[in-house]
Amino acid sequence: MYIKCVFRRMLTVMSAFTFLAVQGAETENDSVFSSNLPLVIIHTSEAINAESKVMGTMRVIYGGPGKRNCLNDTIFDYDGLIGIKWRGNSSLSFEQKKYTIETRSADSSDLKVSLLGMPAESDWVLLAPYNDISLMRDVFAFSLWNEMGHWGPHTRMCEVFVNDEYGGIYILSEKIKRGHERVDIAKLKSDDVSGRDVTGGYILRVDAFDDGDATFPSTVPGIQPAMWGSGSSGTVTWTVYYPSKEDLQPEQMSYISEYIRQVEESFQSVNYTDLATGYAQWIDVQSFVDYFIHTELSLNADGFKRSSYFYKEKDPKGGGHARLVAGPVWDYNLAYGNCNFCNANNTEAWVYQGCYTNPTPAFWSKLVADPSFMDAVRERYAELRRTLLSQDSICRFIDRQASLLEEAQRRHYKKYANLLSSNNSGNGGWGWGWGAWGGGNNNPVAAFAAYTVASYAEEIEVLKEWFAKRLAFLDRQWHYDATSLSTVRKNPLSVRAYFCRPDQLCVESDCPLTKIELYSLSGHRIGTPLPATVSNANPRATAGPSTRYVQYVQLPTSISSSILLHCQTPTDEWTAPLTVSR
Repeated sequence: MYIKCVFRRMLTVMSAFTFLAVQGAETENDSVFSSNLPLVIIHTSEAINAESKVMGTMRVIYGGPGKRNCLNDTIFDYDGLIGIKWRGNSSLSFEQKKYTIETRSADSSDLKVSLLGMPAESDWVLLAPYNDISLMRDVFAFSLWNEMGHWGPHTRMCEVFVNDEYGGIYILSEKIKRGHERVDIAKLKSDDVSGRDVTGGYILRVDAFDDGDATFPSTVPGIQPAMWGSGSSGTVTWTVYYPSKEDLQPEQMSYISEYIRQVEESFQSVNYTDLATGYAQWIDVQSFVDYFIHTELSLNADGFKRSSYFYKEKDPKGGGHARLVAGPVWDYNLAYGNCNFCNANNTEAWVYQGCYTNPTPAFWSKLVADPSFMDAVRERYAELRRTLLSQDSICRFIDRQASLLEEAQRRHYKKYANLLSSNNSGNGGWGWGWGAWGGGNNNPVAAFAAYTVASYAEEIEVLKEWFAKRLAFLDRQWHYDATSLSTVRKNPLSVRAYFCRPDQLCVESDCPLTKIELYSLSGHRIGTPLPATVSNANPRATAGPSTRYVQYVQLPTSISSSILLHCQTPTDEWTAPLTVSR
């Protein structure tokens, strides 16, 4: 009863608030605030803090595509209780705070709801793009990961009011968590402590941590160059993100820490690239390929070493173990040229080589040293460059977002005017440098900003220019030729395989194959290596200048699940492991 009474009092306050003009957020008609973006209005009964959620109410106003949203609207996308707290580490010092939000029922239990068309859940985040003048770096990174075929947080741009104060533009985002509509892995119950039950699912991350986290150290030294001078190493700390520390059982911690030890040490063996005994039996190679490309493109100062997530599903019923999957992605405010440390303002630097801030897991460098993995990177990158990562595609995304935010960004930068500056002379015009900290410019993000701009329009042009430079560097390093449909790379082999019949595999390649090896997902070889000669390969014409060769491979009838494929060319080059799904 008490909670319901507090809820009613909060709604009364919110109703009165919706008719007020808000200082610092004026529109053309100051009597009623309106926006082309959804509006999120939050009230709390206590001061919001970073330690624990306080009770509050939230209204989400959204009339649909093309309609304006006004504070005095009476139809709401959501109108109910929430728990809310601040989130972040260094960002807690910013004027614009980030928030973790939990939608709740009247009895304070979790309430799964759909917000702005996103799948129903109870855990949400309001990301504050305070140190990202473009206001879109996180949105681009999450969207790209989704478009690459993985689950990444869905987002909606909005304007936010907290306790009658205009907060500017925010990104309403799904929070990373286990669930059918998020990271879709098995639920791990408290009594899942042995056998197959204890094997998953788990979500892990490499990140900063505190006493509230369930952590364990890596047994393999990470990469952490010294801030000045020669290189060094540091201990990578893994956090079990799901289950939470409160729910994680000792047997579960023992299992997953031992599993990660085996993953990391598989990269330390002399034959770590061997398909049957090396790292390929422990990780989902394609997800690591995509995560590597995504992170290197971003030049994220925190890449690979902070907010770096992985997950492991429960082992399959038929035997073997599930592989470690890289992703989802998170926290890209310091990416895409927006940071002046860890070489993040050098478009010809590599993220995997590490930085002095936190140690980077050593397996990323080991993957780069594997020719098969890098061949898979080059092939995938070429595919993405022709589609999602073409300069035209990226610029279209930037222009769409900039157009969407054009009206609201004027209000945002009226409130946070100190974020715009015509003085961009730091570090040769690209960065404030550390001397700006406390230097009187009244800009709390200046110490690590790679550059400054005087207007939002200027930021958009700088961002487009940065992408052009970064892509040009990666094109050279990964041998992408934009003038050709094929990639100019060390290993010109492109392979596609699929089940054309339950007992037959179709293997297409752009050159003849001399050998095909099949493995189960647990890394065990199926049968003996199969010869694949030019005489029994059938060339056929495809779109473009190349010819595709088709090889039909008869399979044992006992194969009823997905398999791994490894192919050899006449020049003795091998493909990266390719998963063929039923």
